[in-house]
Amino acid sequence: MEKPIKELDERTDPATKRMLQKVVERKQKYDKLHFRHLVVMWLTIFSAFLYVYYFYQKIIIPYSHSFTVMFSQFTGDSKNLYGAIIIGGLYGFMNVLREKRDKAEKEFHALRCEIIDKSTDLWSKDDQWQNRHLVFEMMKREYDINLFHENK
Repeated sequence: MEKPIKELDERTDPATKRMLQKVVERKQKYDKLHFRHLVVMWLTIFSAFLYVYYFYQKIIIPYSHSFTVMFSQFTGDSKNLYGAIIIGGLYGFMNVLREKRDKAEKEFHALRCEIIDKSTDLWSKDDQWQNRHLVFEMMKREYDINLFHENK
């Protein structure tokens, strides 16, 4: 369990601490997938740019006088096939990561909203309810998780 969550006082029961820990884990999973998606997306864009530049320099400029010669040169060089496969694979991997990222975001948002909805049950006693904002502020400060409102 994360240290700031462990250090919460007796006004937060163990079940609530466990829920807070789970929402932190889901946020970390979402952040990790978001970063991976961005890296692969930029790698795909950069690779596609390099491939198009190579294609333009080696195929289009020298053989622009005839489409059949250009097509013949394109199919005759195996580097073109490998480049297209690599860029297609990166594009597919980028889409897989995007789907995983979206799923992780939905799971994180659902658990965060559940904590917000059940806050009256989780901090049911009067003194707990009066001090729940301290827990919410700690979550916002330490983990950038907003438990004050359901909107992102």
